[in-house]
Amino acid sequence: MPSESARRTAVDAARWPDVARAPQRAPLRTALAARLVRRTLERLPLRVRTAGGEDLGRGGPLLELHDPEAFFARIGRSGLIGFGESYMAGEWDAPDLAGVLTVLAENVTALVPEPLQRLRTLWAARQPESGRNTEDHSRENIHHHYDLSNELFALFLDDTLTYSSALFDGLPAQWPDLAAAQRRKIDRLLDMAGVGPGTRLLEIGTGWGELALRAAGRGARVVTATLSEEQLKLARERVRTAGHEERVTLLLRDYRQLTGTYDAVVSVEMIEAVGAEFWAGYFRCIDRLLAPGGRAALQAITMPHERMLATRKTYTWIQKYIFPGGLLPSLEAVDRTTREATALRVTHRELFGPHYAETLRLWRERFTERAPETVALGFDATFRRMWTFYLAYSEAGFRAGYLDVGQLLLTRPGDPARPGGPERNKENHA
Repeated sequence: MPSESARRTAVDAARWPDVARAPQRAPLRTALAARLVRRTLERLPLRVRTAGGEDLGRGGPLLELHDPEAFFARIGRSGLIGFGESYMAGEWDAPDLAGVLTVLAENVTALVPEPLQRLRTLWAARQPESGRNTEDHSRENIHHHYDLSNELFALFLDDTLTYSSALFDGLPAQWPDLAAAQRRKIDRLLDMAGVGPGTRLLEIGTGWGELALRAAGRGARVVTATLSEEQLKLARERVRTAGHEERVTLLLRDYRQLTGTYDAVVSVEMIEAVGAEFWAGYFRCIDRLLAPGGRAALQAITMPHERMLATRKTYTWIQKYIFPGGLLPSLEAVDRTTREATALRVTHRELFGPHYAETLRLWRERFTERAPETVALGFDATFRRMWTFYLAYSEAGFRAGYLDVGQLLLTRPGDPARPGGPERNKENHA
């Protein structure tokens, strides 16, 4: 086990200042955090082993606490952000990281005592101004994550380069199942939107182009927009290689700047980057761009409405290190926003959260296998710990049922049915 100084020496202080920097000594806050965390851990189905040989918890996945003082100091200073930074700093480890985080996610409402939850606005960090997804900030926020390196994402994604939940034929899944499961997910969404020969299709959020390619293969004419320069570059190459240049138009453009009229609008896990204050504008854009009788089909990660309301203004570890400005909506928020701001209504939905847990597990295992290759791409050990934590943290949310994912169909009641569209006139909860 590396010493405290060795662990901190390995962290690049210029790149990771809040990870490399030892928490400022705040004895009262540290002591309070230690007392609260210890009391919580004693009730959970975890086994926490400290460097001094102390064991906490009721038994379960093992959390090895190498530096308790730094661990409690970070949590005392910055709560769950400190918890993640402590892992990045090497102050704790877990042989089954996803298992530990799943236990915590299953007990998320019990991690902070109820009196402190009511005082969240006093102690929880607030989102910075850059977290507002204005047009300028959105471009910066997307660049932070999606323009890291196409080669990095290729290390752990399958050949479709699809970075969203797959839809498997059965669970549990294996790596060879993933590409087919991603195509199944895309085809289900295109079917929901009624995409076929001659469809004028708009995709908001290009990714690396797989959905546009499959839609073009059906004979649709596709306009797809992204804010990621790296994704756009590779998607353009893939479209050219597939011979679909005449059918697919790729744009580097914010959704608010899109124009035209489309028979169908699709978007996969992009609403998470919109932000609550812009949800109404996002759905108004879809409503404005959708032709009479048209269909919009979205894939969205969601969280319970009450948790969304309680945490939507809180600055989180995910926002600080992975998705600046990100916020997961609830199904209730989508329903309410579309009803209040547009003529669109959610008329069908299919939920498949357990499939995202499996997707993330496969990505995490693949990333772990190929982590040494990240060195050649310029990513250091702290980045690898951060990325591992992100994938396991996300997987845990879906395994615990704290997060869900689903495909939503939005239509305008009273619109004439568009020929070729699927007949789904009533809401269905899968």
